[in-house]
Amino acid sequence: MPSFALAALVLAISSTDQVSPPPAHDQPILQDGELIFPEGALIPKFMTEVEDRFLGGQPVPAPRGATPPPLGPIRTASEFEDMDGILLAWEGYSSILSQMAAAITTIGNAKVFIACDSNSEGNSARNNCIAAGADPDRVVIVVRSTNTVWIRDYGPRYAYEGDCRVVVDHTYNRPRPNDNAYSGYFGPLFGHEVYELPLVHGGGNWHGNGNGIAAATELIADENPSLSESQIVQYWREYQNVETYIHDAFPTSVDYTQHIDMWMLMCGEDRIIISDWPTQSGSTQDQICDWAANYYQGLGWEVFRTPAFAQGGTHYTYTNMVVCNDLVLLPEYNDISNTYDNQAVAAVQAAMPGRQVVQIVCDSLAYSAGVMHCICMHMPAHVGGISPTTCLQTPVEGIIDPADCPSISWISDDDEYDVVSVDIEYSTDDGASWSTLQANLSPAGSTTVCIPDTPTNQGRLRVLARDGDGNTGGDSSGIIIVEGDSLPGDGDGDGDVDVNDVLVAIAQWGCTGDCSADFNDDNVVNVDDMLIVLANFGN
Repeated sequence: MPSFALAALVLAISSTDQVSPPPAHDQPILQDGELIFPEGALIPKFMTEVEDRFLGGQPVPAPRGATPPPLGPIRTASEFEDMDGILLAWEGYSSILSQMAAAITTIGNAKVFIACDSNSEGNSARNNCIAAGADPDRVVIVVRSTNTVWIRDYGPRYAYEGDCRVVVDHTYNRPRPNDNAYSGYFGPLFGHEVYELPLVHGGGNWHGNGNGIAAATELIADENPSLSESQIVQYWREYQNVETYIHDAFPTSVDYTQHIDMWMLMCGEDRIIISDWPTQSGSTQDQICDWAANYYQGLGWEVFRTPAFAQGGTHYTYTNMVVCNDLVLLPEYNDISNTYDNQAVAAVQAAMPGRQVVQIVCDSLAYSAGVMHCICMHMPAHVGGISPTTCLQTPVEGIIDPADCPSISWISDDDEYDVVSVDIEYSTDDGASWSTLQANLSPAGSTTVCIPDTPTNQGRLRVLARDGDGNTGGDSSGIIIVEGDSLPGDGDGDGDVDVNDVLVAIAQWGCTGDCSADFNDDNVVNVDDMLIVLANFGN
């Protein structure tokens, strides 16, 4: 993008009309025992009075049927690593969403996946985003009904299983059925396996550093009263491979949601931004933030502080920002002195040097107990470039009896979400050459595979994926050892007597004791052993 165009875009995003005082929150409609969410209604992030009445004061129902945790090696992605795109839901706040899409698709060099209730709404959303400056080629409309804009709380949290992107989902802690079902639709739409975590949860109450460290508030225990904190942490450990520290929560008088992303952002493996309260020093929320800052400093992390305020029932925070590749979308507020906006920019630039900070006025979101981080979800980049990837989920290695025919399972991934088929291949020479055992299998699945009865100590199994453009890539097993009856003259154990075995005999000429080329067992490699190789050559 030309520099003058980029400057115009940033100016347009940073400049907006004054936001009016906080409006009354929109509510869903309770009709015939069902909740109806009117299109365009500004439903707040917190539980509304109507929703609470619908639940009869009881908590959200227990989690839906959970799936087993991932079989393959799992790593939950961070928000500051390479991103493929950002997920949004077109449910009110269209001006802010359009500004976000413009910056994400240009400065952030990423896609926006926008959930829309219909094709006509999708066309409207696309036109709004393009008018705000979005790259049309990076605006992806997903026609799927949602209830609210707060996709951080119900949308897909991404992890890598091996080299494949997968979704870890949870039961949304609001009675919003379309929102709750969204991840289960979105993941398969893009070829990504979905694992259902057995927790009632709001996704904004979790942060991770991409390297096995995560944080949440004690709200998670309140939402899952049948579980202890240690059981909750264990679920995250099993499904996401993270160690989660559970912090104290803010009073609801300060923050309705009690979510961690309202006062904390992990912006590096050992870097974190935490709120500070310049006008409310010593308050409960200030003490919680100061304690957390000291905790992470004690771990050796670098801690950066941004101002925060609670006034008139609204929590104004800057940590609820969006990081997308070289872009940081940072809230600014008309209701607060721009001195604090500038302090926040300086802190973010110090914490994440080299990224461009774009400010968007977010008072209207703050009135509904969230900001920009609350209305987006991250999809990390595909790690294979243009080549598809697979994850051989089932460990296959060590000594294998071919008669056992082990069962294997796999998943796959692609930069264009276009894996066409998978082949199962086998090598007896550590991947130097491959033969196909099964062809044209589904992008994800399981099968029983019989290892060829060829003696080798260099066997490998591979799941090879092929995309629509003909690109291939795959994941290999560990070393497979197939033991068989010894073949006279087979010095390298590959099941054939050939020139390689002649070379083995020459290399071990004169060897005494336990030598693989001692074919007549006389404890020395000599001309008699060479004659055995030549007599069996070609077998």
